[in-house]
Amino acid sequence: MKKISEIFWGLIGLAAVAASCYLLWGKLKDQSWASIEAAFLAIPPHHVLFAALSTLVAYAALAWYDRIALLHLGVRGISWMFVSVCSFTTYALSHNIGASVFSGALVRYRAYTAKGLSAAQVAVLVALCSFTFGLGTILLGGFVLVYDPGLLSRLDSLLPAALTNPHTARLVGFALLAFVALYVLGSVLRFRPLTIRSFKIEYPRPQIMVRQLIAAPLELLGAAGIIYFALPDSLNPGFIAVLGIFLASFSVALASHAPGGLGVFELVFFTAMQLQTDAEKAPVLAALLIFRLFYLLIPFAIAIVVVVLFERARLSKALHKTDQNPPEPPLVAPGLDNHVIEKRLENKAV
Repeated sequence: MKKISEIFWGLIGLAAVAASCYLLWGKLKDQSWASIEAAFLAIPPHHVLFAALSTLVAYAALAWYDRIALLHLGVRGISWMFVSVCSFTTYALSHNIGASVFSGALVRYRAYTAKGLSAAQVAVLVALCSFTFGLGTILLGGFVLVYDPGLLSRLDSLLPAALTNPHTARLVGFALLAFVALYVLGSVLRFRPLTIRSFKIEYPRPQIMVRQLIAAPLELLGAAGIIYFALPDSLNPGFIAVLGIFLASFSVALASHAPGGLGVFELVFFTAMQLQTDAEKAPVLAALLIFRLFYLLIPFAIAIVVVVLFERARLSKALHKTDQNPPEPPLVAPGLDNHVIEKRLENKAV
């Protein structure tokens, strides 16, 4: 059943990519490579620098996710450098592959078991990191909808009219913030774990909860900042609007199971920007290319190198350990030491 489920969601992701790319092509088919290249080169160098710094902020916050989870588990002694490299590699792969839970668990399992963590501890770490990300999305999403409930009207063509209504959108925003408030109260007042069927949510200590409420929004603010700084001033609707559009686009891309959100992310973002002319499309596409380059492709290339070097080091260590410590001989007998038996056999052979 598990394999069938994985195949099903994989097919859903590929279908989402195909459909989104088809719709996106309808929006961009009149754009030439020359116009896109010109828009790309028109981004001021200092804006590119700010976008790069925003990327560093986002990935630093992601590394903090792992650190928070390790503190929750009571695990100490693992260096910040190791945690940062592991987190960076995990998210760089999962953001591009699309199966964030699978790839995140696999990479973290290989890395953290090498540091002495058990499989159960790694499972809790992965779950807490995923929940931290979701908590940040809910918190910022609630804030954006309460602050500017009209933002959802930009997605009239993709969402039901009931959701794009400003009054409904603001109520949804308050509901999201209420969820975060309940989580905070559960942590401070030490509520009993919330059980939903076989899924159990244990409220962390207040020190952990506060760190989550800082790290999760910080990562999303950094990621949205990449696009914000790459957009031209004439088309930039402001940081709150860009943040709201980014949250909607990124959430839909994750829900689609499309590898890297390819096509899905761009389609939702283009629709929400409500561009009026073809001349406005190239600069927005250039900004999205900067985002995909800085946040996805460059980290993905680095992550592949890190994984290869890590696995090579582990293999070399395993082979060296095998050479230094030969396996126990298969001959055993009660009350006798294996090495003694082996020595006697060697002497007899001589």
